[in-house]
Amino acid sequence: MSETINQLTGNWNYPTAVRFGAGRAKEIGAACKELGMTNPLLITDPGLASLPMVQDAVASCEAEGLKCAVFSEVKPNPVGENVDAGVKVYHDGGHDGVIAFGGGSGLDAAKAVALMVGQDGSVFDFEDVGDNWTRVKPEGVAPIVAVPTTSGTGSEVGRASVITDMANHVKKIIFHPKMLPSIVVADPGLTVGLPPHITAATGMDALSHNLEAYCSPFYHPMAEGIAIEGIRLVKEYLPAATKDGTDLVARSQMMAASTMGATAFQRGLGGMHALAHPLGALYDAHHGMLNAILMPYVLVRNKDAVSDRLSRLAAYLGLADASFYGFLGWILELRKELGIPHDLSALNISDEKAELVGKMAVEDPSSGGNPIQLTAAEYTEVFLNAVSGKLD
Repeated sequence: MSETINQLTGNWNYPTAVRFGAGRAKEIGAACKELGMTNPLLITDPGLASLPMVQDAVASCEAEGLKCAVFSEVKPNPVGENVDAGVKVYHDGGHDGVIAFGGGSGLDAAKAVALMVGQDGSVFDFEDVGDNWTRVKPEGVAPIVAVPTTSGTGSEVGRASVITDMANHVKKIIFHPKMLPSIVVADPGLTVGLPPHITAATGMDALSHNLEAYCSPFYHPMAEGIAIEGIRLVKEYLPAATKDGTDLVARSQMMAASTMGATAFQRGLGGMHALAHPLGALYDAHHGMLNAILMPYVLVRNKDAVSDRLSRLAAYLGLADASFYGFLGWILELRKELGIPHDLSALNISDEKAELVGKMAVEDPSSGGNPIQLTAAEYTEVFLNAVSGKLD
């Protein structure tokens, strides 16, 4: 059965309250009011700040009798200083809640600001290591309404933010359960203006989340089921969304796939993210594009552990060759169709820091979910293959 845009709408509670459907951005103000906000701070990135969609979000708040200001000093890979600046604006403006508005950078920065407005010390004190999260004063976390404008990170349904520690050139995962937004307004209409290359890169990020969650060795059957369907949605709809950005059915299904990926990776991530995080910190490269390029190299390295699993997935997807290599071939064809480069050198990433990348990858929390526990030297080898384009 083919879906119509009118069918692709609903109110979900999985894992949080989600208001999903084209045109629902008009409900942002009502969502803030429902959470008791009277003066929210909308946090986004500079590229979105001047667009009508942000102005419309502010107008939605004003229509509900709320004040609303905008903070947009957020880098594409948000840094600790962005969080500090947002906290200052929040306090100076007497705000009482956060609207996290944007792609991964805007959402992650906003969630980190919401965490830090009621804490002491540095955001990096709450890195997802050991029991750091227990140091958070939960009553100090501001309420959050999240509004995604890309279909990639799924950060709108996540309990963490990825923030770069510029002093050490390391991406760190900041975690607390209360960082999960209370209400998500998921309007695929907000993604219509994304250019094809961003649609492709963010869509491949959604695929990487679902795929690494599916390949994770940890036991979580519900997450596994979500991941499988998320991958199918990417297969069916990412090429269409990239080819015709006004296709609201494709845009809706990709926004769902993105949310599904972030829900599924409760089960874990893996080598793609373990490498993408340090590369993003060292080279300030686009996270989704890094995952897209790294994907086949990590799959090949993990072949012995994931071959049977990917054969089952290939059969579910209806691939003619239901095997590991049939699945790998689909990934390579998809990347080619979307205009994704084959190797990291296309992003001006060289092998100069290969050993450092391997060391950072093995220390990244995502490495714990890889199907094979790789050493730093093995991560370095995968990285070098991805730089040179060597795919065995």
